Amino acid sequence: MTIAFGTDGWRAVISDTFTFENVRLLAQAIADYVREQSERAQSEVVIGYDTRFLSDRYAREVARVMAGNGIVAHLTRADAPTPAVSYAVVDKKAEAGVMITASHNPPRYNGVKLKAAFGGSALPEQARQVEALLERNQREARGPNMMEYQQANNLGLIRLFDPAWAYYQHLSTLLNLDMISKGELQVVADGMYGSGRGAFRDMLSRTRCRLHEIRCEMNPGFGGIHPEPLGHYLQALSAAIQTYHADVGLATDGDADRIGAMDARGEFVDPHHIFALALRYLVEKRGWSGAVVKSVSTTRMVDRLAKRYELPLYETPVGFNYIADYMLEGDVLIGGEESGGLSIKGHIPEGDGVLMGLLLLEVMAEANAPLHELVADIQNEVGPARYARTDIPLQRPVPKKAMVARLSEHAPATLAGESVIEVSQKDGVKYILADDSWLLIRPSGTEPVLRVYAEGRSDEEVTALLAYGEEVAQG
Repeated sequence: MTIAFGTDGWRAVISDTFTFENVRLLAQAIADYVREQSERAQSEVVIGYDTRFLSDRYAREVARVMAGNGIVAHLTRADAPTPAVSYAVVDKKAEAGVMITASHNPPRYNGVKLKAAFGGSALPEQARQVEALLERNQREARGPNMMEYQQANNLGLIRLFDPAWAYYQHLSTLLNLDMISKGELQVVADGMYGSGRGAFRDMLSRTRCRLHEIRCEMNPGFGGIHPEPLGHYLQALSAAIQTYHADVGLATDGDADRIGAMDARGEFVDPHHIFALALRYLVEKRGWSGAVVKSVSTTRMVDRLAKRYELPLYETPVGFNYIADYMLEGDVLIGGEESGGLSIKGHIPEGDGVLMGLLLLEVMAEANAPLHELVADIQNEVGPARYARTDIPLQRPVPKKAMVARLSEHAPATLAGESVIEVSQKDGVKYILADDSWLLIRPSGTEPVLRVYAEGRSDEEVTALLAYGEEVAQG
């Protein structure tokens, strides 16, 4: 049995590899890690979970293992957004956090995200240490230490709590709720049956915005969709916007660390545009400064804005933990990735769909303009930029190093009629063209798929780039 951390934690198919036994074994390795790193007499860990099948039960087992190792487990009473759980780690000054979630993965998956004391995903070195402890325990046939739930509760080793209020209070310091209220926007919040359900309602309940919620009830099967805020999974949101004559729709993924949006016409507004709009707003309206950090798969519109504002720009591999490194080390204004994980200065180094959805409302309210006009405006300023991604299922894992070497060695001279001027190997292989368009091919770190991304100056160019990428990937 192999448990390995990918882009953000460990994910596997429920009842296949993701079993109670394996979760307990991993929990023991995390407990060992916490105890080995801790200088406290009493270590503390925050544990949360999403709405997936058995997530609450897996979380309870993790808490029992922590208690069995003498570690206080702060266990959420109900499902909660990952960023709320991550913030609770900081708020409670805990040494680590464990979130039971497979984020945006299909319903058959579940997973474990490990959070560090700073409130973001564990650093790669920390994840490797946990993996090493897991291997040691397996070699020594050392099972998990566990305590009965009620006994641990009576002893104060398992403590139930609600992470929402401290988290909401913190968000209110990062947002201008008066401005949002002034906008009096009609908003549809699509929880996608995930643990972000209710978050926009709670935050907007004291504003003059009118909120309508869809897909916020408990449904561990996610209605048969992937709980990922991509346009083709948001038909229900588009319909609700028309029904309620809403100004905007906001969708969060399975654990609410990602955001997607739709304008009043039911057109999908991807995270690339949300990132660019937020960056422009924070610089021009709030007067903020600092570095801009983006993943390799994120729009070049962000590069152009950073250049205009003379802000340092850093590009990272895919995975918010790489962005978190910069947020921990220096003055970062905003960091984000193509998938919708975004964060800003003053927040924990963690993607946060709730925060960014609310910030988008603030941007709209301040501009007093519909979202489609804001998107058109940012396109006029730093576009044109058209983007698309396709995922190719894999029958077997792709050796990443061999793939990168092969695609770099056989890099084309031209693509879609433009010269290839640079080949980046930051994460997979990225061909950058003379007109600032690009094509990226990389294996996913969370699913058995090969991802092909493209951004071009026109839809036709994107189609041509994707076609080439798919042809190469299939081979």
